[in-house]
Amino acid sequence: MAEQCKISASMVSASEERSYARSYVLKVDGYSRAKELLKNGQCVTSTPFGVGGHSWVVRYFPNGGHEGYDDFISLFLRLESADAEDVKAKFTFSVLDENGEPVPSYTRTARSIETFSRKGSSSRGWHDYIKRDDLDVSSHLRDNCLNIRCDVTVMKEIHGEEARVPPSDLDRHLGDLLKNKDAADLTFQVGGQSISAHRCVLAARSSVFKAELLGAMKESSAASPIEICDMEDDVFKSLLHFMYTDSVPLTLKLDVVMAGHLLVAADRYNVVRLKQICEEKLCVHMDSNMVATSLALAEQHGFPRLKEACLQFLDSPSNFKAMMASDGYEHLTSSCPSVLKELIARILPAEWSVAKEVVMKM
Repeated sequence: MAEQCKISASMVSASEERSYARSYVLKVDGYSRAKELLKNGQCVTSTPFGVGGHSWVVRYFPNGGHEGYDDFISLFLRLESADAEDVKAKFTFSVLDENGEPVPSYTRTARSIETFSRKGSSSRGWHDYIKRDDLDVSSHLRDNCLNIRCDVTVMKEIHGEEARVPPSDLDRHLGDLLKNKDAADLTFQVGGQSISAHRCVLAARSSVFKAELLGAMKESSAASPIEICDMEDDVFKSLLHFMYTDSVPLTLKLDVVMAGHLLVAADRYNVVRLKQICEEKLCVHMDSNMVATSLALAEQHGFPRLKEACLQFLDSPSNFKAMMASDGYEHLTSSCPSVLKELIARILPAEWSVAKEVVMKM
C-alpha cells in the first residue's frame, strides 16, 4: 500500500508564544488508488510531524472511518508521542485549492481545546469531513493528489498550570442578540415581514450597510422600517445570521438554490466571505438542472470563478444537451445571449476557427 498511496507532511509555518503552533501541508498521493483499495474503516497514516515537543500523525480514511460513513472521507489527528498524557491542543483541517489557499467550505476547526493522551491512543477529527462525491467533481484534485493543511496549536503551561481559556463564544452572544432583538434599533420590511436588527453590527460587517446606515443616505436617519426589495425574507434572515455569527446558516448547507440567492445578497451588501462560501457551494454542486441558472447568475453579477466552473461543466456534450432541457435554459438564452454564444464557440472543435468567429459576431 505504501507504494500506491502515501501521505507526506511538510511544514509551512511555525510560531511560538503562549502556545506551540505549526502548520503542515499533507499531500495524499494516489487518491484514486486509495479509494479503490481501502475499505470502510481502513486508513493511510501520514509521516509523523512535530508540534509542541510531541509527535503527531494524520489518519486518512478514503471510504470513511466508521460504519455508516462509507460515502465520506474521514480525517483524524492522533498523538503519537510515547507516554504523553493530557496534551491539550486545537487543530484545523483545510483542503487547499489550486493556489494553495484553504477552501472555506472544506475547512473545519475543533470548536474547543481537545485533550489527547497517547496512553489511550486518542484521535480527534471528523467521520464526515468531506462528502466524497462532492470532492470528486471539484477542482481540488490535481494529478490524482489531494492537499490538506493541518494547523495544530499545542497549549503551553504557565507557572506549572495550563492556561484554561475557553474558546470564543462571541458568535453565540451576537446570535442571541439577533434572536432576542435586545436593543434593536432598526426594522427592515422584507417580503411582507418585519425583521429587527442592530445598526452598529450591520455597519461593522458590511461597507454597503455602513454607507446606508451611518452615511448621508436616507436610511441613516429613517425612523420608519427600511424596505428591502427584490429579496425573500428567508434569504435576508440567512444573510443577517451570517453577519452576526460568521457561520453558514443551515439552509445554505442543505439547499443549493439558497446558495444562489445568498450569493446575490452577499454581493449586494459586499459580505465577502459569504460570497466566497456561496460561490464555492455552487461550483462544487454543479449539475445539469442548475448549471444554466448558475451561469446566468455568474454573468449578470460578475462571478468569474462560477462562470468558469459552469463553462467547464458544459464542455461535455452530454451535460450541454441535458442543460438545454432544464428549466433555466430559456432564461439563460433570453437574459444572457452573449454568454451562450461564448459557450457555443468554446465547445466547437479547434479546426472550426472560422465558425467560432461567425458565432461570436452574431
